[in-house]
Amino acid sequence: MPRASIIVTASNAADRLQDTLRSLCAQSFPDFEILVVDDGSTDDSAELAEAFGDLRIRVLRQRTRGTAGARNTGIAAARGCFVGFCDAGDCWAPTKLAEHVAQFQASPAVGLSYSGSEALGPNGRRAALWKTPRKRGIGAAEIFKRNPVGPASAAMIRRAALDSVAFRPPHESERDWWFDETFRQVETLELWLRFALVSDWEIVGIPSRLCSCCSAETTVPPVSVGKQIAAWERMVTKLSAQDRHFFGRHAAAARAYHLRHLARCAILAGEAPRAAQLLRAALASSLRPLAEEPRKTLAICASGLVLYLSRLPLFARLPGARGRSA
Repeated sequence: MPRASIIVTASNAADRLQDTLRSLCAQSFPDFEILVVDDGSTDDSAELAEAFGDLRIRVLRQRTRGTAGARNTGIAAARGCFVGFCDAGDCWAPTKLAEHVAQFQASPAVGLSYSGSEALGPNGRRAALWKTPRKRGIGAAEIFKRNPVGPASAAMIRRAALDSVAFRPPHESERDWWFDETFRQVETLELWLRFALVSDWEIVGIPSRLCSCCSAETTVPPVSVGKQIAAWERMVTKLSAQDRHFFGRHAAAARAYHLRHLARCAILAGEAPRAAQLLRAALASSLRPLAEEPRKTLAICASGLVLYLSRLPLFARLPGARGRSA
């Protein structure tokens, strides 16, 4: 049986799946399997994975269930005692799996291990960096406000720890759920936060950037901002049943952090009015991001202001304005 299982979700990902599989097959820790879950693709993603030529790759086909559903299919079939995720288009550094396994083996109390990750834009260029992870002391409040774990591709989970937060909805007769399939946005954050709220497993970071991510979790298209906000609020409503005191203390600040993140995504997309609207909403929800992270918050506000001014007719005619707005 393999020690580790790496789950790759693929939905019409033939144009980016090969790089992902190449990076996973190059891992320095050799005892693993790769489960490619083809989530209702209409291209040849599954055929590409099957023809890749590595016996550690298994391909699972299913009708479209979304990213959360694809990951659940992979978890259900996984045989390893450590489970990782790498969405199609994302890539792992060669030592990533080895460093996570070493961390799990060194501390049996660690349930969730995550690394730093580099966020890439649609063109493959660097868009942003998740901050270098803290080694220890990651609790529910930190995850709720800042999501230091980041995208699924940054994390590995001990199988026993993952199973401790599994549940089975009344309508599901075939398998448990780990990711909540009713979410098409924030499904990863929902799992990290639920894990921190209801389990006693430790969450620790590896202070190195060991993966690059171009998946939807690292950027937010302008058309989906409203859905992101609605999903985040629904997550809060759902998880509040676990600890209403916790959410009463932290929800306003966490909402401000989430809106700040969406504002930053809008700035990167060149959406000046939307960025301004989101920043105003963030500051109206709570000033905690300004107090706790003044430099970062002010930098995002300044970037939004520069973007907004660069779109004004008078400013746009000034020498060099075009270059400043790029």
